[in-house]
Amino acid sequence: MKDILLITPPFTQLNTPYPATAYLKGFLNTKNISSFQIDLGIEVILDLFSKNQFEKIFQYAYENNTITSENCQRIYALKQVYLNTINPIIAFLQDKNPTFARQICTDGFLPEASRFQELDELDWAFGEMGLQDKAKHLATLYLEDLSDFIVECIDANFGFSRYAERLGRSANSFDELYEKLQEELTYIDQLTIAIIENHIKTIQPKLVCFSIPFPGNLYSGFRCAQYIKKHYPAIKIGMGGGFANTELRSLADKRVFEFFDYITLDDGELPIELVVKAVTNETASDHEYKRTFLLENGEVTYLNTAKQADYKQSDVGTPDYTDLLLDQYISVIEIANPMHSLWSDGRWNKLTMAHGCYWGKCTFCDISLDYIKIYEPVAAKLLVDRMETLITQTGENGFHFVDEAAPPSLMKALAIEILKRNLIVTWWTNIRFEKNFTTDLCKLLKASGCIAVSGGLEVASDRLLKLIDKGVTVAQVAQVTRNFTEANIMVHSYLMYGYPTQTVQETVDSLEMVRQLFEIGVLQSGFWHQFALTAHSPVGINPSEYGIIPDIKEITFANNDIDFTDTTGIDHTQFSYGLKKSLFNYMHGIGFETALQEWFDFKIPKSQIAKNFIENCLETQVDLSTKASAKILWLGSLPQLEVTTKTKRGQSWELLKMTFHDRKKVTTISLEKETGEWLYQQLEKLQVQEERLISFGALKNDFEIHFENFELFWFSKPLQTLKETGLLTL
Repeated sequence: MKDILLITPPFTQLNTPYPATAYLKGFLNTKNISSFQIDLGIEVILDLFSKNQFEKIFQYAYENNTITSENCQRIYALKQVYLNTINPIIAFLQDKNPTFARQICTDGFLPEASRFQELDELDWAFGEMGLQDKAKHLATLYLEDLSDFIVECIDANFGFSRYAERLGRSANSFDELYEKLQEELTYIDQLTIAIIENHIKTIQPKLVCFSIPFPGNLYSGFRCAQYIKKHYPAIKIGMGGGFANTELRSLADKRVFEFFDYITLDDGELPIELVVKAVTNETASDHEYKRTFLLENGEVTYLNTAKQADYKQSDVGTPDYTDLLLDQYISVIEIANPMHSLWSDGRWNKLTMAHGCYWGKCTFCDISLDYIKIYEPVAAKLLVDRMETLITQTGENGFHFVDEAAPPSLMKALAIEILKRNLIVTWWTNIRFEKNFTTDLCKLLKASGCIAVSGGLEVASDRLLKLIDKGVTVAQVAQVTRNFTEANIMVHSYLMYGYPTQTVQETVDSLEMVRQLFEIGVLQSGFWHQFALTAHSPVGINPSEYGIIPDIKEITFANNDIDFTDTTGIDHTQFSYGLKKSLFNYMHGIGFETALQEWFDFKIPKSQIAKNFIENCLETQVDLSTKASAKILWLGSLPQLEVTTKTKRGQSWELLKMTFHDRKKVTTISLEKETGEWLYQQLEKLQVQEERLISFGALKNDFEIHFENFELFWFSKPLQTLKETGLLTL
């Protein structure tokens, strides 16, 4: 028996749990409030994609005469092959039978329906994939074929990472969703409810809380709440999460509270603690609430009566992933996009370096809401403490930091702390492409285990970047992505088209910028999305300043995405296919010589961007100035020393030969003996394990006590060699 049952309704990700319930469980642990968490999505998927269930699915489709398309007729004709292979395929994708990869990759082993038609155009990419990855991709296509069968013959709302998403998108009125909830349970609903029933009988919670991050979780969340209300009326039900935080701030429809007793906004720790107190102490009449909707005297009421401040990030505890089926998640590979494969392949522990966004100015973003507006970083030592706890708890050393934009200074501190503790971890995060990501900082991040970053280039136009208030230029983005790429950190860029006032010429010029970034090799992954107007962004709050006319509707339920008319009159949707097709080719290293016009089936203007624009951006001058406060760090090992003698024109002097071994090569430099001995002593102090890092100014002052002309020494050829090897200025 537990006080609270925390639920993520179907569906989010196949490969790793969405972290919201783990964050809440970690906090509740600090308050000695007992809880149990479930990811209904993975539990439903594992039940659905099984031999036992697909026997019923094939029979259901046949009896209801829903098998109409040639594709589904083919899948049904091959039903026995699917039934024989589905359980082993799921086990393989759970990393339980890696040797099965050879069988999967054998031509003709897997049944092939329409999704496998893509193989003809993707065959060339398999040369760069290992056997395991190729097998995962083929198994992914196999599952997508079966998914197509489910959508056509069983439940049109099904999707691997969403369910009935349309009902949750821009649902200004609750009417359509409410009507849907009065209908009979769907096939997927029945599976979901059966799992919920088992958990409730086992756990016997007083309070069930649904974390609903996306529109694609909303319908299932309501369906489950409806069932609990009907069959377990004594249990109180709450809702929170990303959907509520962004969409339900104007909630007015009392019918919502036929399903939920409480709906909380923004950071969930204090609101859920106060709701628990209200539920467990029902006799009290003066309950306090934090950012909570409930029904009071028959009316929707928003209560924010608690005087207590929200908990600091240092006090919310370490996320707790216990209860979740961590060894049963499914890794899939969609080959088209390197970053998307990172999202969908492998299990990641999710953490946050900082609450909110340290920039907080982008005009398309919900910067008026607390999850962006309130910036609070977590100390690096505490972050790494949490990482070590999660490694012990989950057995996984991969981390996805789910920040809005991870701050460079905190990333630097995190990397140093990881290196100090000799941790072997793999991590990635989202950033802003700002100038503080220097060559040396990128090298440090790589040494600590950073493998990838994603960030918004958005519209590759300096005019529009200024209008967005992104705080970067295209040239700066090019230089930062070069720094990451040279450190062997993969770079993914979010790209936007259709921003208010954007012209056709600017769209074409943005594509040319992106083409050059990929051709020169400083971007490895990207994704175009069309601008969407949200109610809580500066554009949504002041639309007239951005040349758009919003279609304002009466809000009684959800309010976030807003339809609008762009006064430019441009149909930006027509660019979608060409932008995405060209990007697909650029990501795979082809199509750079293809004229931009060839990607579109309508006439576009020629680009006005010089063909060598990005190349020119990367021609940087050597910076001979270093701030005295900059920290100097030596990532390498200490060298082997050998004293040699050099004679020239009858004069002899001693040199110190220093031989450095790193993981790939041997590097040798020679300095005058006294200078070399001084440098050796400094390298001992400059190692990451030292308690305090030495500043450039302190290093210069120490040198000048013994020698002259530090600048001549610092920019000498031997020191330049060391800087390439691991002597960093941060």
